[in-house]
Amino acid sequence: MQTDDQNLLGGLDDLGLGGFESMDLFADNKEKQAAEEKAKKEAVKKNEPKEEELVFEKTYECPACGEKFKSLTVRSGKLKAVSQDRDLRWRYKQLEPLKYDVVMCPECGCAALSSEFGKITGKQAKMIKENISANFKPQREKKAVYSYDDALARYKVALANSMVRGVKASEKAFICLKTGWLLRGKAEQLNPGNLGYEQVKAKTLAEEKAFMKNALEGFINARQSESFPMCGMDELTVDYLIAALSVEFGEKDRAMKLLSDILVSRTASERLKNKARDLKDTMR
Repeated sequence: MQTDDQNLLGGLDDLGLGGFESMDLFADNKEKQAAEEKAKKEAVKKNEPKEEELVFEKTYECPACGEKFKSLTVRSGKLKAVSQDRDLRWRYKQLEPLKYDVVMCPECGCAALSSEFGKITGKQAKMIKENISANFKPQREKKAVYSYDDALARYKVALANSMVRGVKASEKAFICLKTGWLLRGKAEQLNPGNLGYEQVKAKTLAEEKAFMKNALEGFINARQSESFPMCGMDELTVDYLIAALSVEFGEKDRAMKLLSDILVSRTASERLKNKARDLKDTMR
């Protein structure tokens, strides 16, 4: 729409063409451009693989009940990372792989992160059978993909298993961290047009914060009592993670000390130092 001072076709009313006075000179060009952009986006979306095409069923044997079962896992080499949050959560273009990082026996509820499931000992399996399996309701519905809520339930079962198994603080903290990341992803994909969107989002983010708080507490505990590597991370990476989580909860003194130690370290990678500098800049 053109304003009065831009009315290029003013004065045509006497010629019966007054309707042109309020028309946008480049409307047809803008409409064509918008249509082309929409077509491009739809073509890209059409060519992207569906989530069910990026996962497959992997067979496991439950260390607690002996049942052989299938669990969905992401096909290796199919994902492309696009960015990383300051607390080290990777973002991917195609799907959220966190949804597939818990292995859970559908018969007895024995569950753990995929990296830990095969490490469950006989003693731990006995504790799981007595404290988890005795009350667990079998989940036999076959699914092509896991929703965020499906995944969240699996993470919570894995966390309950970790408590029963008596694992190190770092493993429980890592489950809490990944659960927090998962909840962040869930909040990001909520549809603002849905009824109760604001309430659901607020509840989801509050739950994320609770898991992140426990992750911070767990890693601080582990940092003081466990050896490295820890959950696949070296000492400096864990220190950075603790600093990032500390910033989130207003504990800036701890964060500043850890970040300063990283920046003067001779063994810290340049990438980690850059992340430490960026995080330190946000605290000023």
